[in-house]
Amino acid sequence: MNPTLRHRLAALLVTLTAATLSFAQTPTTATTIRIGVATGGVGTPPRTGSSTVGLVNSQGLLEQEFAKDGIQVEWIFFKGAGPAVNEALVNRQLDFAWQGDLPSIVHRAGGVKTRIIVGSGVRNGLYLGVPPDSTITKLEDLKGKRVAVFKGTNLHLAAVRALAAKGIKESDLKLINLDTAAAQAALTTKDIDAAFGYVELFVLRDKGTAKVVWSAAQDSFRYTRQTVLLVSDEFATRQPQIVQRVVDTVVKTARLYSDEAQRGELFTQWGKAEYPEKFWREDFTGQPLRVRLSPLLDPFLVARYKDATDEAFRLKLIRSKPEIDTWFDRRFLNAALKSQKLEGWWPEYAADGQLVGSSLAATR
Repeated sequence: MNPTLRHRLAALLVTLTAATLSFAQTPTTATTIRIGVATGGVGTPPRTGSSTVGLVNSQGLLEQEFAKDGIQVEWIFFKGAGPAVNEALVNRQLDFAWQGDLPSIVHRAGGVKTRIIVGSGVRNGLYLGVPPDSTITKLEDLKGKRVAVFKGTNLHLAAVRALAAKGIKESDLKLINLDTAAAQAALTTKDIDAAFGYVELFVLRDKGTAKVVWSAAQDSFRYTRQTVLLVSDEFATRQPQIVQRVVDTVVKTARLYSDEAQRGELFTQWGKAEYPEKFWREDFTGQPLRVRLSPLLDPFLVARYKDATDEAFRLKLIRSKPEIDTWFDRRFLNAALKSQKLEGWWPEYAADGQLVGSSLAATR
């Protein structure tokens, strides 16, 4: 081949390669945002209560936010809860995920790269239900009993944590893995002696087929359950502006419903989901909305994830303990708080559950 032609072809190849790489590295706007929700929800389309993310979903707020850009928002509800969301994250089928602490820790320990970007469903309750004629009145009475818990979810670790505080090891009782519906059925038929759950236990109580004998809210904040909104690291890197708009929307919604004047409307909205609004009212009794609906990623939340990580490792639910501190990416939340002038609106809690400084005023 003619040397001159060879040089020209080589130069052309370099140019084409550079152009191809440049094109491949140029970020493109997403056409669909895929959000996984660690619950089956109810209705068509599905909806769920208990969190700000649930309100954002039911009111179509993200759909409204991105409609002008032609970006579709796809909500995917998982009856298999957190473990099913993990499978979707591993297969890169989700961009965001609303998920509890334990399943999130499991996927992080497994090498799935995500970022925790905003709280949504912190300090959620935990209850113990037993058959109506049961003699069980406290956690200590569970030794030697058949107790249902939805393993792999944030219910699991909260229950084990509460039992451990009373000196009860898993080997002291028989923990049976049942999802929410199966646990309700087993309680009704008395195939189990007790079940850890959430407000779904109120349904059985009101029917007279169970009674609720213990709650985390009346015992200790350490037994509450934490839920957050995560984003895949890849999506956050490629689409930071979209992530910011998602967080902005969640924070704006949290601010609206954190106002005590909205307490009635909040429960009315959630009452259109899985359970009647009276159950949500009961679950939130005596608890400020600014605490339960806080989007903050404060030291309290980080400490709970660290505690959960230690427990998951001790129970051999994970093979190694993942690093926790850098998992919390506060950049999007801080920007939202600043732009919406909400810095200091929600109370901040220290790792030990105590209010931080001036945050005391926010709960009054």
